Amino acid sequence: MTTAAVNSAIQRARATLTKRSVSLETSEEDLSQDESDLLNRYVDAFHSYDVDALVSLLREDATMSMPPFAFWLQGHESIKGWLLGRGSGCRGSRLLRTEASGMPAFAQYRLQTDGSFAAWGLIVLEREGGSIAAWNTFLDVEKLFPLFGLPMTLPPGTGSGPIQ
Repeated sequence: MTTAAVNSAIQRARATLTKRSVSLETSEEDLSQDESDLLNRYVDAFHSYDVDALVSLLREDATMSMPPFAFWLQGHESIKGWLLGRGSGCRGSRLLRTEASGMPAFAQYRLQTDGSFAAWGLIVLEREGGSIAAWNTFLDVEKLFPLFGLPMTLPPGTGSGPIQ
């Protein structure tokens, strides 16, 4: 497909979405109180690295993936085991709220030895029935963070609450 053909297809698609009042973006205002509470509990549990609380927010058949790696887990026990094992390097991380593909997402920053935080991954959560159905962490931060306008580092002393 030529560049002109792609641009034309994108223009037509945008016009169709506008005509039908469809938005690919979600915002805090679009979330129900229950969805907003779920995300706040996720952030609180993640910041305190309370694995039991994190797992309690997941559906029983929830999945966890980490593209581009061939990493895929399903169910409470396997996700909890990973979070308490190799995933424990996430302890002390901070999350910055964003959105991706119309879903709530978080930029994850891992704590560094100097107290600063370095970009680690873009977490995209899929919700279903009041729980988290999938937890996907995309690790290509050098490519993704600039696309989302996210900083590559956070300064030392960044608080433990949700960062807006």
